[in-house]
Amino acid sequence: MNTAADISRLISERGITHVKVGFFDIDGVMAGKFMSAAKFLAALESNYAFCDVVFGWDVNDQLFDNIKLSGWITGYADLEVRLLPELWRELPLENNTILVPGEVVGRMQPLCPRQILKQVMARAESMGFTGHAGFEYEFLVTDEAHGDLRARDFLKPKPLGDGAFGYSILRTAVNNDFYEGLIDVCNGMDIPIEGFHEETGPGQLEIALQNMETLRAADDAAMFKTFSKVLAQKQKRMISYMAKWDESHSGQGGHVHVSLQRLDGSTVFYDDSKPHNLSDEMRWFVGGLQTLARDYMAIHAPNINSYRRLVPGYWAPTSALWGVDNRTTAIRAITGSPKSQRIEYRVPGADCNPYLVAASIFAAGLYGIEHKIEPHQAFAGNAYAHTPPPELTLPRTLWEAAQCLRASSAANEWLGSDFVDHFAATREWEEREFQKHVTDWERNRYFEII
Repeated sequence: MNTAADISRLISERGITHVKVGFFDIDGVMAGKFMSAAKFLAALESNYAFCDVVFGWDVNDQLFDNIKLSGWITGYADLEVRLLPELWRELPLENNTILVPGEVVGRMQPLCPRQILKQVMARAESMGFTGHAGFEYEFLVTDEAHGDLRARDFLKPKPLGDGAFGYSILRTAVNNDFYEGLIDVCNGMDIPIEGFHEETGPGQLEIALQNMETLRAADDAAMFKTFSKVLAQKQKRMISYMAKWDESHSGQGGHVHVSLQRLDGSTVFYDDSKPHNLSDEMRWFVGGLQTLARDYMAIHAPNINSYRRLVPGYWAPTSALWGVDNRTTAIRAITGSPKSQRIEYRVPGADCNPYLVAASIFAAGLYGIEHKIEPHQAFAGNAYAHTPPPELTLPRTLWEAAQCLRASSAANEWLGSDFVDHFAATREWEEREFQKHVTDWERNRYFEII
């Protein structure tokens, strides 16, 4: 644990003149700035102010016109950020620079993704549980620079490697500068990697971050997504966490492995007297995930593009079925030892906000335990070929998902009504923005023939 005094001493010993500070917004994008050492040290005692427009605009800095807690109506007032010196990170790609993350407090706290996850895990603790999570990300690495790709609107990127070659040792050796560079960055930033390999697509890689206490796991996942992009651009490459970057290739998942422990550290999900060692609590957790899958879909598929990934046969679920070690289902119960027994939730894409994904998964599962919700029968076989009941069919558009979130009493109770209203409004905005545009597909299909 690092205290304010420890950070003060570090700044003095290293002659650091400016510190990077930042926090994560609704979309999981890090907002921040350089702060002079003197101002930073003062902020450790009294927090610091940041324009609340970071919750009032979209990923392209376009101002929302349909929200309540930020906007012209509030004058884009300041929000308050509390620094978290115990979570400081080295920035190995920058000269003698450290990053100290923060979280939003006060008026805008209900919209802070990190605070929402803390809120859910505090409720878990009140129920006698703690949680662990492990994030997996699939992502595209291009072998060309950001400027070149942007100049042609990111069309036809050149992947780092041609053709499908899943689990390739050859490519990890040929492209070792990238692999080793990313491992070095993660080691330098204290982001433990459990596994890292080539996926089965050109330029697509997969990384598994170490399973750990849920809040720290989400911190690491959010940091990883940000600073992996920094490394790639410094190498004149790019990383994309877009859920589906090309219709001819598999989408990019952001699966999450979760488990529960009692406050004494014993496992909750394992019971060797039950079939597959699934405890009652694990079964009810699955029931909660199934029951609220539609409600939380806007968080697990938060962008227009997210729904391009969720199609049958492309390693992404299309319904809230569950199964034992079945990768065609949304909810994969992984059985084994008391230590390894867990659930993998396979709906989220790589484009999701890790704090909100973890918060919604645990909120759904704990809701299931609270209400002892029995899941549907475990599914065996190819879930893509099965027609699920309507209540397990996932929304197919962002607009539909936003309406499911708005109407969810469970989401309002567990995540907060201010957050639900704000997040649903931002997704409705995204859908409206998309509907203003004419795509190449439409021109090619309709321009001459219709």
